[in-house]
Amino acid sequence: MKPSEHTKDAYRDAGVDIEAGDALVERIRPHVKRTHRSGVMEDIGGFGALFDLKACGYTDPVLVSSTDGVGTKLRIAIDTGKHDTIGQDLVAMCVNDLVVQGAEPLFFLDYFACGKLDVEIAARVVAGIAAACKEAGCALIGGETAEMPGHYATEDYDLAGFTVGAVERANIITGKDIKPGDVVLGLASSGPHSNGYSLIRKIVKDAGLEFDSEAPFTPGKNLGDILLAPTKLYIRPILDVLKSGTVIKGLAHITGGGLLENIPRCLPKGTAVRLDTKAWPLPPVFQWLASAAGLSAAELGRTLNCGIGMTLICAAEDAAQITTALDAAGETVYTIGVVVAGERDVQLDDAAVNWSLPT
Repeated sequence: MKPSEHTKDAYRDAGVDIEAGDALVERIRPHVKRTHRSGVMEDIGGFGALFDLKACGYTDPVLVSSTDGVGTKLRIAIDTGKHDTIGQDLVAMCVNDLVVQGAEPLFFLDYFACGKLDVEIAARVVAGIAAACKEAGCALIGGETAEMPGHYATEDYDLAGFTVGAVERANIITGKDIKPGDVVLGLASSGPHSNGYSLIRKIVKDAGLEFDSEAPFTPGKNLGDILLAPTKLYIRPILDVLKSGTVIKGLAHITGGGLLENIPRCLPKGTAVRLDTKAWPLPPVFQWLASAAGLSAAELGRTLNCGIGMTLICAAEDAAQITTALDAAGETVYTIGVVVAGERDVQLDDAAVNWSLPT
């Protein structure tokens, strides 16, 4: 039964516009359709989204799931009115977490909550989500738009994402075979990605800058544009390496907690990692953040990705082959460290000196 005009008017008077929600569904339908892949069984608009795992060709699959948001990076998108790339951040934060287990992302669902639904803004956000899903090879098969007046400010919105992937049981990456002498490769990030933005926003404010200011570390570039650079999607290059049969022993997505707290998550007992900070350049945005806030190397390495968005651990004899494959896929790859005996921690060799940071 459709709501009566009286019901629609009463709900609209309470701050919720049903017709705007319907209009958004129609706006995003073509974007969603373009993400469909094998396994998708149902169009957008149902109560639950259906997915046929058998249609994807798995024989003994294990499901892997992840959920995340984009943190207060979203505040910069809202304040600057730049909503086109924040959707990629949402997708990347979720699907990059799947690939560290060796999983292929299959489908994605998003949650968009707001004070008052602006169809144009929401459509731009969801278009970004759909484009990132298409790049990652996963289907956007559902989501929720919640208009909550009185809970969110009129111009504010929030995002959350949920994804499910699969990996053959025999191919799950656990890190159990990592041993001293293995090599740590680092894949370059596009910037801070989607972590540490409460600190970043405070540093910008304390420096007396606005997001439309010129970046103090890159003359001629807009500070907000640099800080909104979307999180990189590492899915396809890594999956291609895995499908080639080359062994990756461990992967770490460098998110909240930075290099120091994420790399140990893939290490077995009795091992640690020593990073050579001379092996890759600290990008200007991180140099400026550290200098402006007086961050030590340890503080920087525990909060931000320091220019490395994903780390990969492999046998020394496989490092060159993997690097060549990732280079060919367009990734910038550095050999950044080595596995040593220890208790699941990360050592930054001479970071303060090499990065010219406060001590």
